[in-house]
Amino acid sequence: MSAVTPAELARVNAELGRDAAGLTRWALGLGKNAIVTTNFRPFEAVILHLVTRVQPDMPVVWMDNGYNTEATYRYADEVTRRLGLNLKTYLPLRTRAHREAVEGPTPALDDPRHESFTQEVKLEPFARALREQAPQVWFTALRASDSAVRAQMEPVSINPDGLIKVAPLLHWSSKDLYQYCEIHGLPNNFDYVDPTKGEEQRECGLHLAH
Repeated sequence: MSAVTPAELARVNAELGRDAAGLTRWALGLGKNAIVTTNFRPFEAVILHLVTRVQPDMPVVWMDNGYNTEATYRYADEVTRRLGLNLKTYLPLRTRAHREAVEGPTPALDDPRHESFTQEVKLEPFARALREQAPQVWFTALRASDSAVRAQMEPVSINPDGLIKVAPLLHWSSKDLYQYCEIHGLPNNFDYVDPTKGEEQRECGLHLAH
């Protein structure tokens, strides 16, 4: 369980909620086992650079669904190499080729099979990552502008299981992220598709379940 009290949580959100570097230092200063998740979407190098500057060996958890663009795979390799990431890749239990041979291409959003597709390629690998990495702190690149659900979130929250969820970039704009990449010479990737979302403002389910 988390040792962070509701009062401390409120204080941190009020004082550090818009200070990404300060919030990162606070969270890692708790001395708890931490991970950062990534999908190598646009501007993901920002969160990865931010946290690994403080803790270079932090496990970077990537649920590679097998449906990423070629550019995304190249971007993942480049960022991993340039930042020296401790990358932990979690794959679905079936390959994309196996799944499509049996069940066909990615189901549409209104297809009843889409929920099980999301469970297979994203939620199950993440649940496995949580079991194996056993984090107490979870860094995520969530942004308030991503969806209506995320707009209601706080930079730091505590899940029912006690996992401390930290979103240092919650209040950042695309311009903020772009400028950070420019200042630090970070690569970017705009050829990105998430087959579990399908629509820009739609939740994939990961942050609804966790």
